[in-house]
Amino acid sequence: MTVLVTGGAGYIGAHTVRALLAEGHQVVVLDDLSRGHAAAVLEAELVVGGIADQALVQQVCRDHQVSAVVHFAAFKNVGESMREPQSYFVNNVAGTAALVAAAAAAGVNNVVFSSSCSVYGTPTVMPVDESAPIQPESVYAETKAMSERVLGWMEQTSGTRSVSLRYFNAAGASADAALGEDWSASLNLIPMAIKGTLGAGAPVRVFGNDYPTADGTCIRDYIHVDDLADAHVRAVDYLQSGGATTALNLGTGTGTSVSQIISAIERISQREVPHEMVGRRAGDAVAIWADPRKAEALLGWQARQGVDEIIATAWAWHVTHPNGYDPS
Repeated sequence: MTVLVTGGAGYIGAHTVRALLAEGHQVVVLDDLSRGHAAAVLEAELVVGGIADQALVQQVCRDHQVSAVVHFAAFKNVGESMREPQSYFVNNVAGTAALVAAAAAAGVNNVVFSSSCSVYGTPTVMPVDESAPIQPESVYAETKAMSERVLGWMEQTSGTRSVSLRYFNAAGASADAALGEDWSASLNLIPMAIKGTLGAGAPVRVFGNDYPTADGTCIRDYIHVDDLADAHVRAVDYLQSGGATTALNLGTGTGTSVSQIISAIERISQREVPHEMVGRRAGDAVAIWADPRKAEALLGWQARQGVDEIIATAWAWHVTHPNGYDPS
């Protein structure tokens, strides 16, 4: 079958495109390239355009006989969302509504949605499972929660079934270093720390060391991007087999602090990671890690790679691609 991947020129999207192709699916990517890279789309067809262009979405779905949509296209920076909330609501929420409606009009009613564990805010019980209250603490997280609700209403009004994958902190790169996270467009901890370590950027900033955790820094569940890609493939197959609308956590079930990540980078790279402590950042949860058992039960999925594999593959990508996808 053919799968439409929105945002397939982005970090997680590109890895998922590759995984879908490896499973024998046909793939067409829709990306406006505002935050993605055409060079990251290794083999699939790329259509340059936006998810809110409903005529284009319908045309692509019909021309390619699309059976399912995997929807990544969104703005995703917590800090930016707090400074520019309107752009996040317009792009992430209104864009999702337009995309799903256009796909349904073209007869495509299976959607895998790139959601986020940030919809939980700071949970009171760890590890967090899918029954935890939805209580976003940033505009970004709110747009993910709202988009999930849009999908729920689309099921009632147009029959669209969906899997919302609430994943934790995506990191790492492909084992062959062909795909990775372009640090020129990322503010995530691991690429920023490696960038500073390689002398290509400023010391990485640690946002707060006074949290109620063992070492005072925030705790997250870091999951390898290839494990995430595998889950998206399984979610497509689940929907195509008649699976019901659901939301699933994707994580390792283990929390790692910011300070522990920095120490791991130093151990694996055999270099010191320059970093500086700064104040807390608005919208950051204290600690969160996943209970991924529901995804294992429904999709037969579980994370196979840990922090060491994440950092080793990320390091290999950045060392060999100092300019990201720009060959110059």
